Amino acid sequence: MQEQIYHLQYAMDTFYFLMCGVLVMWMAAGFSMLEAGLVRAKNTTEILTKNVALYSIACIMYLVCGYAFMYGGEYFLTGIGAVDVDATLTSFAEREDGFTGGAVYSTASDFFFQVVFVATAMSIVSGAVAERMKLWAFLAFSVVMTGFIYPMEGSWTWGGNAVFGLYSLGDDFGFSDFAGSGIVHMAGAAAALAGVLLLGARKGKYSKDGKVSAIPGANMPMATLGTLILWMGWFGFNGGSVLKLGDISNANAVAVVFLNTNAAAAAGAIAALALSVILFRKADLTMALNGALAGLVAITAEPSTPTALQSTLFGAIAGVLVVASIIGLDKLKIDDPVGAISVHGVVGLFGLLLVPLSKEGTSFVGQLVGAATIFVWVFVTSLIVWYVLKLVIGIRVSEEAEYEGVDASECGIEAYPEFVASVK
Repeated sequence: MQEQIYHLQYAMDTFYFLMCGVLVMWMAAGFSMLEAGLVRAKNTTEILTKNVALYSIACIMYLVCGYAFMYGGEYFLTGIGAVDVDATLTSFAEREDGFTGGAVYSTASDFFFQVVFVATAMSIVSGAVAERMKLWAFLAFSVVMTGFIYPMEGSWTWGGNAVFGLYSLGDDFGFSDFAGSGIVHMAGAAAALAGVLLLGARKGKYSKDGKVSAIPGANMPMATLGTLILWMGWFGFNGGSVLKLGDISNANAVAVVFLNTNAAAAAGAIAALALSVILFRKADLTMALNGALAGLVAITAEPSTPTALQSTLFGAIAGVLVVASIIGLDKLKIDDPVGAISVHGVVGLFGLLLVPLSKEGTSFVGQLVGAATIFVWVFVTSLIVWYVLKLVIGIRVSEEAEYEGVDASECGIEAYPEFVASVK
């Protein structure tokens, strides 16, 4: 009887892990729609191509070497192998309480859940460099980011390894990042920032006298759909990071994570919308969308310990912060068409700093050390890779290609051909 219960618990936890991974994979659709809606029509096909390709590259590179770098062990390319049923049952039986011990699930399900996180980090880069980057330069960077840069910083955090053998973020500093405000989101933003600084702004975005010209996106319904898809996928992102469902304690933890995740997103959207009305005298949809995403990013570092009221407050502050950051980056002439650096970078850091407010055993110093380690590693290595690509193949399209749209120069397919009048 006890053995049957262990079988059921294993099956339930593995299935939950896989379904949460499916939700996170669905976030690839969210990023695609959000970015396609916030860029101009002439750059839509290329942004969609990037998102499909980067997800595929992430899956292959993490399979070939990324997972091994992050968690040690053999490369997955050599084969995962069958589950040792007897050993798995023994791991349950050896616990004082098999129901509330650490998660036990198949290695294949763990890999699947981890690989969709890698793709999420790379998706953040896509929107920030939109409308002026060469497609193949971006895809070349994706290979390095998903196969090496991200797995290395992941090995120092979730992997539990020491940073170059010098110090342990977890043991020495108590660094904690439940689902990846820093490990995934700030890392993606750091890579994006490095690329944007070398790439430069879009033509016409900033004038010589310092004036900022708005470049509206082509499709607000698509951007809104993308945000709602991301919102939905985030329940898998945060909920799956509980790692377990098959007992009362962890099932309740999952419910709390879902509740707090949703509360933070809702508060972020309302706060950003309200601030846009105060600042611009208009209800800016794009700010509301980024506000919702900011709330989600902020709560990702620790969605299991705050109360629902705290989560709502955290999300509201994140919504205000992201609006201020987007405006601030424009003043610094850092051109980010979708606000990815603000949403995932600035708010990702904010999320890490919120952790000590609700979780015992963590400190602001430890969180800052962890954040600095992640940012410096990803930013510096990304800057080097982007610079090498710039020297070897170039990373920016020509002025003519940018004016005509990268759909034509990079993909040869227009996203909305029926709306473009042809002159014979």
